[in-house]
Amino acid sequence: MLAGGCFKDPLQNPTEWEDMAVVLSASGIGKSHGVRRLFSGLTLTVDDGERLGLIGPNGSGKTTLLEILAGVQQPDAGERALRRLARVAYVPQDSVFPADHTPRQVLEEALQSLPLDDSERDVRISVALSKVGFVDDSQPTSALSGGWKKRLAIASELAKEPDLLLLDEPTNHLDIEGIEWLERLLSGERFASIFVTHDRYFLENCSTSVAEINRVFPDGLFRTPGNYSTFLERREEALNAQDKQREALATVVRREIEWLRRGPKARTGKSRARTEKAGRLIDELAEREDRARGGSARIDFTASDRKTKRLVAAEGVSKALGGRPLFRDLSVVLSPGVRVGVVGPNGSGKSTLLKTLLGELPPDSGEIKRADGLRLVTLDQHRSDLDPARSLRRMLAPDGDEVQFRGNPVHVAGWAKRFLFREEQLEQPVSTLSGGERARAAIARLMLQEADLLTLDEPTNDLDIPTLEALEENLLDFPGSLVLITHDRFLLDRVCTSVIGLDGDGEAGVYADYAQWEQARDERRRAREKPKAAPAPSSSSAAADKPKKLSYMEQREWDSMEAKILEAEAELEEATDAMNDPSGVSDPAVLQQRHDRMERAQAAVDELYSRWTELEEKIS
Repeated sequence: MLAGGCFKDPLQNPTEWEDMAVVLSASGIGKSHGVRRLFSGLTLTVDDGERLGLIGPNGSGKTTLLEILAGVQQPDAGERALRRLARVAYVPQDSVFPADHTPRQVLEEALQSLPLDDSERDVRISVALSKVGFVDDSQPTSALSGGWKKRLAIASELAKEPDLLLLDEPTNHLDIEGIEWLERLLSGERFASIFVTHDRYFLENCSTSVAEINRVFPDGLFRTPGNYSTFLERREEALNAQDKQREALATVVRREIEWLRRGPKARTGKSRARTEKAGRLIDELAEREDRARGGSARIDFTASDRKTKRLVAAEGVSKALGGRPLFRDLSVVLSPGVRVGVVGPNGSGKSTLLKTLLGELPPDSGEIKRADGLRLVTLDQHRSDLDPARSLRRMLAPDGDEVQFRGNPVHVAGWAKRFLFREEQLEQPVSTLSGGERARAAIARLMLQEADLLTLDEPTNDLDIPTLEALEENLLDFPGSLVLITHDRFLLDRVCTSVIGLDGDGEAGVYADYAQWEQARDERRRAREKPKAAPAPSSSSAAADKPKKLSYMEQREWDSMEAKILEAEAELEEATDAMNDPSGVSDPAVLQQRHDRMERAQAAVDELYSRWTELEEKIS
């Protein structure tokens, strides 16, 4: 919920603060980068268990605000207050780990600053790695994919047992299954969370409230309880109300301007007051109109209007890399108006399939026919066609100050403005642009080319929601054919006419939509996991067979659980005896140390038994 006014210092009255449900408060927060103001006067609170989705246009300061709430940055104005003894954990967009460290070593370093004994630290690490899905904690981080590095970054913060978890673009690098896993994780935990994301299904499924940082709102921030669809309804109502207020104010301003033009006959005190009031109203209207302008990139890909019915036809195509099959016996036809989404886990061969269809890689078997003179326009997920050393001006218009769009010259400044670039940015090197700006720059280049077939590999990376919506509208109107690789389920459902699903084990097929592919994938998994008929195990082998439902790492955890519990209970007994020892009770500091030790020991025992129960349920 939004909060106003000043916040109390928790150290002055800790009892009153602890009775509140608020974990973190921010009041009147302001921040600028150079002469550019990101935001000012932002005020919000986060309650226990709340899951706040934070959105806003690129450049509005979402990451900066998250870092201020995490304590990584200091605001230029305003205050941040954290509840006494509350723990905040922060997962940035990209995390870097020592290349020679294992996941377990990464978590050990993350917990070094916490007052934990070896047993409790080991339990926390095992639980956190298990929660994020690691089955092997011995491989170096350099061997991990982007998705598993993201999971490791989350695990290193979960191990700290935070009261509030802050995540910046947590779905980046995760495939769709990874995103669904993260949704289940956050929804099932008791801690509060704030996440910056542009994934609309993630917002819909996870958020208990949504806030948007945007200068179109008078306070710079609009927030509602509920999920993303509820937020959209309330946002529309708020913007409509603002429009009506602006129209009413414009009417008053027009009347005051007419009065000023007539000119009062005598400069009385009353007329001077009205003149000053008119000036204030004019300024207020100008401010409201400036806020309302906002805007999103105007995306409009150019189709060639080619009428060929079969642009690309693949029949029985198979491909393997390094002896591992990626897809087998796949057949698909790309025609004008056909928009195909490609889905599957990271590493399942989505980009390889695209390259095979386009002729960049040969198929191992099968046949691919392409129309003569096929015009391709391709956006790769790494934006590799952008030269980081070139200026934005020369990247958009290499040979002058104009670009040709559908046969008409457009000045490069006007073309850049269409994609929300300011004129002073034209001389900036591409390397200095933000991720969202580079994505818009890449799309600006692609729009200058005519295409029979448009192929987009993870086009949503770094794009804000208004730009995503503009992209969707254009793709729906694009008359050519489209192949789209994305983890954005909303974009898949809205744009694609069919889906090619890869399961990572060589199976591939064409489905009506993502939901049908998901159902087929889950049915295949259940069929693979269905136990085959076997003779009843002997009593001697029962104990060995019992934990077979556990992963490799969970098996290791199960094997050592009894010893850990005995060790933790011994520590609890010693801590309890020390607490009951009458010597030293006159010293408050000694008494507090003994009490803290006993509480830590009790928490470790409780956590071990809780984890023991979780593993036992998997086995039974």
